[in-house]
Amino acid sequence: MNKYIILVGDGMADFAIPELGNKTPLEYAHTPNMDLVAKNGMVGLVSTVPEGFSPGSDVANLSLMGYAPQHYYSGRAPVEAASLGISLQSNQTAFRCNLVTIENERMIDYSAGHIDTITATAIINELQKAFGTETIRFHPGVGYRHLTIIDNFPDGLICTPPHDITDREIYEYLPHGNSVELIKSLMREARKVIASTDAVKRKNKEGLRVPTDIWLWGQGHAVKLPYLSERYGIKGSVISAVDLIRGLGILAGLEVRIVEGATGYLGTNYKGKMAAAIEALEKEDFVYLHIEAPDETSHEGSLQKKIQAIEEFDKNIVGETLKIQQEMGNLRILVAPDHATPVILKTHAPGAVPYTICGPGVSTDDATSYCELSAEGKTVVSGPELFEFFIKG
Repeated sequence: MNKYIILVGDGMADFAIPELGNKTPLEYAHTPNMDLVAKNGMVGLVSTVPEGFSPGSDVANLSLMGYAPQHYYSGRAPVEAASLGISLQSNQTAFRCNLVTIENERMIDYSAGHIDTITATAIINELQKAFGTETIRFHPGVGYRHLTIIDNFPDGLICTPPHDITDREIYEYLPHGNSVELIKSLMREARKVIASTDAVKRKNKEGLRVPTDIWLWGQGHAVKLPYLSERYGIKGSVISAVDLIRGLGILAGLEVRIVEGATGYLGTNYKGKMAAAIEALEKEDFVYLHIEAPDETSHEGSLQKKIQAIEEFDKNIVGETLKIQQEMGNLRILVAPDHATPVILKTHAPGAVPYTICGPGVSTDDATSYCELSAEGKTVVSGPELFEFFIKG
């Protein structure tokens, strides 16, 4: 019986860039292992974001994991709530709560300098003390990513992801719609509390970038997914530093394997992630291994860091997985970004992205490398169609 591993380089796809000789970062980077997957198998195009949806990692990874967003998507925050072990009630709305840096009413950094979890947790706990009630609760997550849960909040509020507005004035992107005053009030009053925390005062003294505000977005209600074991008869694990991906895994019935030192950025604990993958594949059928760094560096607008992130992914994740495939013999490998995050835009972009598959039973094509160019002209499939082909094809 085959085993399966999906390797996701979040936001890895991009546009052609003149300073790279009109190559994309994926095409320009040194990626011998992804190229080998393509040579040993096939390359194609997948549309992970259906028409009418924003190209977020929530929608895209839900799709890559085999679930049609048109049927199952409720919002980003409810998925992250599942990761934190929070069971949402039917009358509750979960919001993603970013710690961000805003200066002169301009979004400087959606991640507050990639704030560490210990410092961030202290700040979120202070916000809970200041604003928490029986109907409003702040829950700490990982890094800059946290949750705010509000009871009996009406639908109809429109919010903008903070990573979509880097370097822009925030005024026209503030939440608007039903019960907006409550949300704006929380965001406005949180600024005072954050500035007064010991953690922020300490970072200020050290000359480090500090969080100044919270930004609420990605709201939604509780969501339930049919388990992958029910749909495909497979059991497996998810490995990621990101609450969103862990939450999707939990909702899909996968085991979440926590890796110490997994940061969601450059230099994450790749060895730990691969050790977790090996352990999972010894006992289970399926692994969904997610690397966040290409996306984070793209949001920063750093071309060199994105290339570094892609090369780290290729060497430490794809290369090591190919070694496992040689040893096991029955392992299928799928490599793909969830969406494009062009460096020039510093945010996600719609459109199909390239994937590559190799392993037992996978037909080969004429691909000699893996990048956007090598997938040009291929038939575009949806995320759920790709997942079904990967497992059953």
